[in-house]
Amino acid sequence: MTTASPRPGTPEPGSSDPTAPGAGAGAAPVGSGEGTLSSFGYAQELKRSLSLADLVIYGLVFMVPIAPFTIFGVVFNGSKGMVALTYLIGLVAMLFTALSYREMSRAFPIAGSVYAYAGRGINPKVGFLAGWAILLDYLLIPTLLYVMSAAALTSLVPAVPQWAWVIVFVLVNTVINFTGIESTARLNRIFLCGELVVLALFVGFGLAAVVNGENGAHFSLDPLLKPEVLTPGLIFGALSIAVLSFLGFDGISTLSEEVRDGDRKLVGRGTLIALCVVAALFVVQTYVAALLVPGRESFADGDATNSAFYDIAEIAGGHWLKITVAVAAALATGIANSLVAQAATSRLLFSMARDRKLPRFLAHVHPTRKTPERAILFVAAISLVLGLFFTGQIDLLSSLVNFGALFSFLMLHVAVFVHFKLRNRSTRWHLHMLAPALGFVIIGSVLVNADDRAKIGGLIWLAVGAVVLLVFTRTGRGSDLKLED
Repeated sequence: MTTASPRPGTPEPGSSDPTAPGAGAGAAPVGSGEGTLSSFGYAQELKRSLSLADLVIYGLVFMVPIAPFTIFGVVFNGSKGMVALTYLIGLVAMLFTALSYREMSRAFPIAGSVYAYAGRGINPKVGFLAGWAILLDYLLIPTLLYVMSAAALTSLVPAVPQWAWVIVFVLVNTVINFTGIESTARLNRIFLCGELVVLALFVGFGLAAVVNGENGAHFSLDPLLKPEVLTPGLIFGALSIAVLSFLGFDGISTLSEEVRDGDRKLVGRGTLIALCVVAALFVVQTYVAALLVPGRESFADGDATNSAFYDIAEIAGGHWLKITVAVAAALATGIANSLVAQAATSRLLFSMARDRKLPRFLAHVHPTRKTPERAILFVAAISLVLGLFFTGQIDLLSSLVNFGALFSFLMLHVAVFVHFKLRNRSTRWHLHMLAPALGFVIIGSVLVNADDRAKIGGLIWLAVGAVVLLVFTRTGRGSDLKLED
């Protein structure tokens, strides 16, 4: 298959133009970063500087190691207190999706995440719809994070309105991402260290409180298993909550073209490592928190549920720890998490734009900083407008984000099966048939039982995408994507 042809006299960004770096005579070896991209018809434009550690840290920051701080009460109620079990179930469920990401990132080590994987693994039209679906996720994630953090900080500092926090967060993250991926990677390390310090404080004081019997606490296996209340329905409900808690690990795949030396294996390794590490952190912190409220199976609706973890922190270490945990959760979401979300979204836009599936101006790369600067600014503008418009509407934003991610995961699993099993007759049935099949069933069941608003909004978004795809096809912009030479 061939790449989409550029207009006469205007080479397409990332095209297979023989004059482009990495193409034609004298091209870099396919094993190198530039050679790898040229084999798919693209020139190396982004800066390759990320190590395995950078990818793991990026994934951890994206998933937020202290994410249970903000949703502990909801997960606790849904699992009747078995919060740690919920995250273990979530890890097992998402491992199948992570394995599919690993396999496709090795086959197609290019930016674009599931857009690139479905486009080359199945066909470009399916790839566009998968990319369009995950755009709903990626475009709204920064907005959701800004709105969540603004709400949290306004509760601590009532004098500052939520819209002001949204503006501050957007400006800070845009400046950081604009300076280059290396700046983002360095700050990710700082953010991660800060989150881990706060997490260590909570776990340390929490365990001490359990040893001292604060609030009647004692060591127990109840947060992991309560046989008397465990039912298939409860497991399914917990699975639905847990799967959504891990969204973000897929963002690592958007950095494929910025991996040092173009190593095909690093993205897959980073994805699996980050998922397992964050799951371990989720289990530890929720286990300790659940121990501090013995005998309880739910919190009252409203503020009691929303502030459950912060109230438990106060039991563990006093009011200062409650404030520390609350501020850390707000900043981790509003700056650290949304920073990497903006970076991932801009790379997805860049990838689709250079294939002429989005306006071409989004494929522009800054000549010095090697960042998709226009895509970054576009994401910032969208986040600012939507953040101001959706202030206070966290539930609606969450529902739409979840639909986009889950639908794209379904396409990812289909792409693994089609590319490896049907097209290349792979004999690794456990990785290329069993794992994607189980992943498809799990994600499909969660999607079917998703919030009605999510399904309605998501289907409308897909319908718009289908119309856009039809227009592209009619105007000659639906050409095949190039498989590796």
